[in-house]
Amino acid sequence: METQAPAVIPRTSLRSLLNSDHVKAEIGRALPEHLTADRFVRVALTALTRTPKLADCSRESFMRCMMDCSALGIEPDGRRAHLIPYGKECQLILDYKGLIELARRSGDIASIRAELVCEADTFAWRNGEITHEVNWRAARGDIQAVYAIATLRSGETQSAVLTRDEVDAIRKRSRAGSSGPWVTDFGEMAKKTAVRRLCKMLPLSVELSDAMERDDDRLSERNVTPVTPVKLSLPEPEPALDVAEAQEEVVAVED
Repeated sequence: METQAPAVIPRTSLRSLLNSDHVKAEIGRALPEHLTADRFVRVALTALTRTPKLADCSRESFMRCMMDCSALGIEPDGRRAHLIPYGKECQLILDYKGLIELARRSGDIASIRAELVCEADTFAWRNGEITHEVNWRAARGDIQAVYAIATLRSGETQSAVLTRDEVDAIRKRSRAGSSGPWVTDFGEMAKKTAVRRLCKMLPLSVELSDAMERDDDRLSERNVTPVTPVKLSLPEPEPALDVAEAQEEVVAVED
């Protein structure tokens, strides 16, 4: 009877890689002062737990997303930034709340927000002026449009309005349009589309401009080369471990 070859277990998983001192040090060097490497790694480990398919992504693509997030000072918490598995590649999808946070950090913007316009709402946009009324006691109906509006420190106001058809067209041109937050949180992604459009009319900080380039949800015609590439030197992967050897070695990694 033929004997089967022993199964192979990779020594270095993404979870153990994140917990390594080498990676924590690399992340810590890229993080701004308001974040710590330990907290950032804990958030990333939570993302791995919530989305198990991330473990199937290449460690290079996953760590690229980690370093991009750390350079921007945005945690991949599923609120301001999402990590989405796309086959064997990990994608970084920024949320509109992440873009708004970066816009506010610039110091040039007094306020910025994004809102959905639904069928039952009263909405008008005339010469850049927006009026929007919502009857919160009644069902609002389907999404018809989305807008973002910002007030600069100078008092000037800028706004951007997109119809539902325009948002759908942008979604179709997005690589991540058929998965992730575009499916689970369409309204949030519609707001992000309006914020991105608005940001083109605002004084962009280097940080915000960099974020818009690092975002894997950017349109195909945009420049895909990050403004300031951040590279992580990964340790060489250790050789695989046979099952027989694995029974003699237990590696415990705390979440």
